[in-house]
Amino acid sequence: MQNEKEILLAEIEKLIAYGRDEPTINPALLAYLSIDDLNNTKAKLLERVGTLSDEDKAWLEQFKKYE
Repeated sequence: MQNEKEILLAEIEKLIAYGRDEPTINPALLAYLSIDDLNNTKAKLLERVGTLSDEDKAWLEQFKKYE
């Protein structure tokens, strides 16, 4: 479970920092969230990407999970 949380934290940090010089939220604060909260945060960040270039879409593919 801790490993899953660490992976989610790393992915969220990348999403927060994408296209910016610095994150808009301190990623250290995310460590206090539950796995469900982190999954919801990640989903919301992925929803907000809007219109993307092909390069951006390729970069975001690393965060998709196929089942």
